[in-house]
Amino acid sequence: MMLFALTFAGHTQENDGSAVRIMFYNTENLFDTSDDSLKDDNDFLPGGVMRWNHTRYYNKINSLYKTIIAAGEWNLPAVIALCEVENRKVLEDLISKTYLSKYDYQIIHEESADQRGIDVCLIYRKESAEVLDFSYHIPDHIRSEDFRTRSVLYTRLLIHEDTLHILVNHWPSRRGGALAGEDMRMKIAGMVKGICDSIGLAGNGLAKIIVCGDFNCTPDDIEMKVLMNNERSGMALYNLSGVPAEKGEGSYRYKGIWEMIDQVIVSEPLLITDSGLSTSPDRFKIFNPGFLLEKDPLYPGFSPFATYRGYRYHGGFSDHLPVILDLKIK
Repeated sequence: MMLFALTFAGHTQENDGSAVRIMFYNTENLFDTSDDSLKDDNDFLPGGVMRWNHTRYYNKINSLYKTIIAAGEWNLPAVIALCEVENRKVLEDLISKTYLSKYDYQIIHEESADQRGIDVCLIYRKESAEVLDFSYHIPDHIRSEDFRTRSVLYTRLLIHEDTLHILVNHWPSRRGGALAGEDMRMKIAGMVKGICDSIGLAGNGLAKIIVCGDFNCTPDDIEMKVLMNNERSGMALYNLSGVPAEKGEGSYRYKGIWEMIDQVIVSEPLLITDSGLSTSPDRFKIFNPGFLLEKDPLYPGFSPFATYRGYRYHGGFSDHLPVILDLKIK
């Protein structure tokens, strides 16, 4: 098993025991090397166009392990939401065949309807969080057999005797242009907003909610405006990724331009509570240590150190940067 020596210069985290770290990471095609006859995973087989093999797979697993360890600075995230994960097996390899095995991470995963077989999921530290329930959701009025993208994972957790609701997203891609997939993104945005409003109503407006994921659109796009529609009767939501995006920061780089497509949104009670879990805008961060970046070969500046560039194996971590949110305990 390949392990890493890590340093953390230039990045600090509160380690006083009162911080709870939440992390979201698009893993960039975390596939195993076995053929799934029910999914279109042929590209990521040893004989496929990506020339995926056991060595590259275990390098990928160890790269993700390294990122998680570094993001936690040895106080590992309590909850890690992931996307572009093929199946439960790759998660089991991640939490049991690396030093993450020392931290008793548990898995929430369900196969999605995505044609390529990539799913959204969640791992959590058993000593830090208790899962009360979870479910996967697709928009109403869409037949399950007609839904061909990722469902939204809803999880209700108990952390430090406070209830936290987390919705994990990976919305349809803009591949083919910004309008590609927009109709389905709009439907999913409306569904997620409806779920948040229902949680808020059941919690008398006090529910603590985190909506995170790869939305394949930026905070200014129309789909996010649907999600962020803070009508008087609905749950008030705040996009903590908006200000960094306005400053030109981002989690993904396209043609030399940083885009904030991996986002974290919270409900108002997380920002104004007098007790339990709380946060603030400055506790949202893009995790961008030097080892996750490389000089962009085409444009000035740096880009995420990706596993692939097109069809060429590049040996990096992911084409996305992780985003993290720290919660305090009041």
